[in-house]
Amino acid sequence: MSVSPVKRQKMESALDQLKHHTTVVADTGDFNAIDEYKPLDATTNPSLILAAAQMPAYQKLVDDAVAYGKKLGGSEDEQIQNACDKLFVLFGAEILKRIPGRVSTEVDARLSFDKEGMIQRARRLIDLYKEAGIGKDRILIKLSSTWEGIQAGKVLEAEYGIHCNMTLLFSFAQAVACAEAGVTLISPFVGRILDWYVANGDKKTYEPSEDPGVKSVTKIYNYYKKFGYKTIVMGASFRNTGEIKALTGCDYLTISPKLLAELSKEHVKLTPTLSVKDGSWVPLSTLTGIKMGFEHLPPRGQGKKKELYTSYIWDDFLLIVSKDAKQGLIIMLILHQDIVSSRPAKRFFFPPETLEMK
Repeated sequence: MSVSPVKRQKMESALDQLKHHTTVVADTGDFNAIDEYKPLDATTNPSLILAAAQMPAYQKLVDDAVAYGKKLGGSEDEQIQNACDKLFVLFGAEILKRIPGRVSTEVDARLSFDKEGMIQRARRLIDLYKEAGIGKDRILIKLSSTWEGIQAGKVLEAEYGIHCNMTLLFSFAQAVACAEAGVTLISPFVGRILDWYVANGDKKTYEPSEDPGVKSVTKIYNYYKKFGYKTIVMGASFRNTGEIKALTGCDYLTISPKLLAELSKEHVKLTPTLSVKDGSWVPLSTLTGIKMGFEHLPPRGQGKKKELYTSYIWDDFLLIVSKDAKQGLIIMLILHQDIVSSRPAKRFFFPPETLEMK
């Protein structure tokens, strides 16, 4: 008599398996997506806040931010800036109700080359969170990984106990400078590096393990583990789930709702490709002369030499900084409509290409 086969237990989704090896972070300002995928942490940026702020479900947050700006008074520009800061914090506060960990809130990208400006704005955001009853231990302040941004992060961490997430990071030299500065976390971009290689090289497709962005994050991770840096590596800016799965084992990965959804539907076995133990044995030497790499950048318009911070292109870095700044300015335009009106106006909206995310 044949024995009935044992019913096989359904394999966990790729997303659930990933959570066993890596801290999964949601890269979104959409509360519904956070509720659905249950990440530990969440990251936001001006693009994400702008997209969410135009949804009817979040209009109360916009109204509250406008009311706050008006209440503080001052010039029209001051009211708009205060309302913008408040809006970012209101979104962050709502997100924190839905996650057990931390939320990343970004400093205005227009301050990317202004060390003191970044420090002041970061402290202002932390004060706003404090007013909302939220301690700085639950906040990561996002700063651009320019030399000035890294030095601002160093001061914020050492003198004010403010945890920083260094973004717009494309290279090994930037990553080492961040670790030396003692910042809490870095967000090296994966997809943007792939984009550059596809746009500027003959090869148009890459296996995940050979993806230039994946290899960049892998090298950074291994260097940190080999030399005992405490800074967290959080891979960011993914183009596909293959890149994510190829970085299983990385400290953190911040992932868009679209890719979280794809991972939740995949049922393939994930094996960690990164580990502290393996990273400590990788043959890497310490990098010196970091600041020099930041001081000898090609002028804008001469970036197609892969000279930015030894591995990426200056033009693209400035493009992304200006893009984040643009999204912040559009948010200010939305707020401006209400600040200058005696009552909320019908808000204008922006085409999808305006809201394109990194």
